[in-house]
This record gives sequence, C-alpha cells and structure tokens, in this order.
Amino acid sequence: MADPGVTTLSALREIYREPSAVARRKEFDKLDDFCRQFIARSPFVCIATTAADGTADCSPRGDPPGSVKVLDERTIMIPDRKGNNRLDTLTNVLANPGVGLLFLVPGIDETLRVIGHGEIVSDDAVLAPLAMSGRVPSSALKVTVQKVFFHCGKALIRARLWNPETRIDRDSFPTLGRILAEQTKSGTVEQAEARVAESYAKTLY
Repeated sequence: MADPGVTTLSALREIYREPSAVARRKEFDKLDDFCRQFIARSPFVCIATTAADGTADCSPRGDPPGSVKVLDERTIMIPDRKGNNRLDTLTNVLANPGVGLLFLVPGIDETLRVIGHGEIVSDDAVLAPLAMSGRVPSSALKVTVQKVFFHCGKALIRARLWNPETRIDRDSFPTLGRILAEQTKSGTVEQAEARVAESYAKTLY
C-alpha cells in the first residue's frame, strides 16, 4: 500500500522540532528600520499569489534599488513594469488579495519575507513617483503588511547564489527565443530571437 504522506499538522510536527523562541519572536506586523533599509537596497522581489481556483503562482520583479517604495511602516508600493500582458499576478490579486513577497539583495545571503494584502492602484498621482526612464507604470501593487521577518541565509548559502564561480556558461542552455519558437511553434528561431532582443532593448519600461 502506498504511503499517503504527511496529511496533518501533528504528523508534520513529529518530523520537525518546534521553532526556537527567536524564530517565533522575529515576526512583526510592520516594517522597522532594518526592513526599510533592506527593501531600499533590493533590486529584486518575488511575488507569490493565489488564483480563484486555488492554484499558486510566483512572479519575479526587478528594478534598480529604491524602485519599490515604502510609504509607511505598513505600506509597500511595487510598480508593475511592461511585461507579457498575461497579468497573472494582478488577476490573482483581484480574486485573492493575499500576497507573499521575498526581497533579495545581491551579496546578502539573508532575505526579507513579507506577507500582506494586495491592492491594484492606477491613480496617476500615486504612479508618477514610480516612473522609470520617463515612463509611468500602468499600475502598481499596493501591499499592506500583515507579517514581516528576515529569513536566514542557509538556502542562498547552500545554493552559492552570489558566488561568481557558480555561474554557468550561458551557451550551455538554450536562449528564450529558441525555447519559445520550439514550444509555441510560432515562427523561426531567428524571428523569436529578434522579438526577444527587441523587447529587452525597447520595452523594459
């Protein structure tokens, strides 16, 4: 008979010890100065959301440090730059406002986790300060902080994420153009490569 796996919290806790007192106490409901400093230095954040049918998604966002704005101790504003217009993250927020954020800073192994309530903002007065290269984003994700805490660096240390020696030879993996051409059967590899190159060159903002 197949093992049903772990299906209850009590069974899960039989595998793992209880978290330490410090691990419990490090969670807060607002951004302190350490959190603000970290977000100000972060050029990259992953946004986790959940669709109406319960499926989960995680999407990357990247910008120069300081592009994500901390408005106050409980409010973060993340500009939505030009993309593929699938709108997965924003569509999910409309159905389920719960969001999870993971901020990374190159060279720092620790990360910052934020759990909160998401809201899509399209007010020009709010979006104007989020402009980049003279272009105002179409919208922004306003996140009201519910929980925030620093996550230890073990994952990034194990991954050697910031170690330049772990970088692969880019030619060892297919380009996005080739992948899209073969997966979607839409034109030649050369055409797909040209579309990707043009997108990167002209529509970052």
